[in-house]
Amino acid sequence: MALYVAVNTAGEAEEGTPAEGRTISGKPQFRTWNVEEADGGLYAGIWEATPGKWHIEYDEWEFCHILAGTSIITEDGGEARKVTAGDSFILRPGFKGSWEVLETTRKEYVIRL
Repeated sequence: MALYVAVNTAGEAEEGTPAEGRTISGKPQFRTWNVEEADGGLYAGIWEATPGKWHIEYDEWEFCHILAGTSIITEDGGEARKVTAGDSFILRPGFKGSWEVLETTRKEYVIRL
């Protein structure tokens, strides 16, 4: 087993959409290249979404680094935050709100359950 793992979009992407009942507007489509699944609930890879808006709820901790595109992330009862290429942020367990993709958005992620 290699101890160096490149994080890229080589290989087949998993395709998806927001969970049933969570879409607010549009028809967002997701592609995910999950390149790491480690014991203890650690995941890393690249995720991409097309324009649309949906409700999000986080039970996990996630670090995100935006590679391309523009999105607006709004916490329930909080301010809307515009994220673009180069932005990095953490969504902590318990975060609830919405994710709106204005321009197809691609991010690197690390998730800890």
